[in-house]
Amino acid sequence: MARVKSSTSLHKRHKKVLKLAKGYFGSKSKLYRPANEQVMKSLSYSYAHRKKRKGDFRKLWITRINAAARINGLSYSRFINGLKTAGVEINRKILSEIAVNDAASFKELTDIAKKSLN
Repeated sequence: MARVKSSTSLHKRHKKVLKLAKGYFGSKSKLYRPANEQVMKSLSYSYAHRKKRKGDFRKLWITRINAAARINGLSYSRFINGLKTAGVEINRKILSEIAVNDAASFKELTDIAKKSLN
């Protein structure tokens, strides 16, 4: 039997990793071993941060809602509690969009929340 060195598949695998490592600094974009280490690390970071991004957006929405609610005389927690007791089901993303783009509608929502709290 002839010895198989798997050079074609090895070359393809190396090219695939080096293509992913394009734009990295120094040898991390040129040499296979450091490139492979960095690509594995980068892929794990991107996976974790895709999950983290959802929480970051939620924090942003809550901050915007809180700022707009305080302008209208309520804290964030009392505003959300008032909406829940009033039976208004709007998610935080839409609430933050309303707070940023349509102050009159948000004022109506805070009035609804205030009525349900009393």
